Amino acid sequence: MDKSAITIERIRTFVRIAERGSLSAVARDLNVGQSTVTRQLQELEAAIGAPLLSRTTRRVTLTEEGSRYYARCVQILRLLEQAGDEALGASGAQAGTIRISCTASFGILHVCRLIFAFQDRYPEIGVDLGLTDHRIDLVREGVDLALRLAPLTESSMKLRTLGHSQRLLVASPDYLSAHGRPTSPHDLSGHQGVRMMNVAGSDMLVLQGPGEETHRVPFGGKLRVDHGLAAREAMIAGRGIAATHRWLVDDLLAAGRLEVILPEYRLAAVPLNLLIVPERAGIARVRLLIDFLVEQIRTVPGIA
Repeated sequence: MDKSAITIERIRTFVRIAERGSLSAVARDLNVGQSTVTRQLQELEAAIGAPLLSRTTRRVTLTEEGSRYYARCVQILRLLEQAGDEALGASGAQAGTIRISCTASFGILHVCRLIFAFQDRYPEIGVDLGLTDHRIDLVREGVDLALRLAPLTESSMKLRTLGHSQRLLVASPDYLSAHGRPTSPHDLSGHQGVRMMNVAGSDMLVLQGPGEETHRVPFGGKLRVDHGLAAREAMIAGRGIAATHRWLVDDLLAAGRLEVILPEYRLAAVPLNLLIVPERAGIARVRLLIDFLVEQIRTVPGIA
């Protein structure tokens, strides 16, 4: 291995190719010829002595060796960035870009607003906000922080619980007028439910009664969706009863477009966690966003 040929420039180019999946796309990003990008990659592979990418006419993908090398390269580049921020001190804290991932509907309805306020406070900090309901590899995707609504046990990440999301049963006035209002948990089994495809156990409701007794009720229905905003539309349209987060429907409850069902019975709250990539926890601007989210997250309806 010719270690002198393993330069930061070549590492950056390799990481860009791995993330973009295209040499031509990286060439456009860098405003250089594709031959330059190809040469840098070939020189890096020659220096390492192993193929890092598998090329086809349409796309490049990581080899097994390339996948391991990519993860290390991302760590190296992040450490370099962190060292630069620390050298700059306070002046470096309020510049640069933060990448954050968030559940789609929660991000659209509430996190966007918080990010806007954060950037008003720190106008030189860029934010890349990725919205997805799929679990992603934060290190591989180059993400600094992730907001997740679920119990988490990812030992490789720093975890900070920001609060708990209150859930409740709701339905539209039109649905209740047509199908009747449940007066006990047992009544729910005879109703249409709006359920989430990507939430395990959505076919069973577990309710805590006023006397702390537990009720387990089968919960069916003809409609399942994989996005919170689609569930919201289904509730408004009177497609059934839904077990939902308050933050998803608080405005609709206030406007009378939805009503709470069985308010004396409780659904378990869901933890709202902040996942932090350990190598990014020391970046000053990342710490600023963490502190801001801790400070502001309780302004979201139903987060306590």
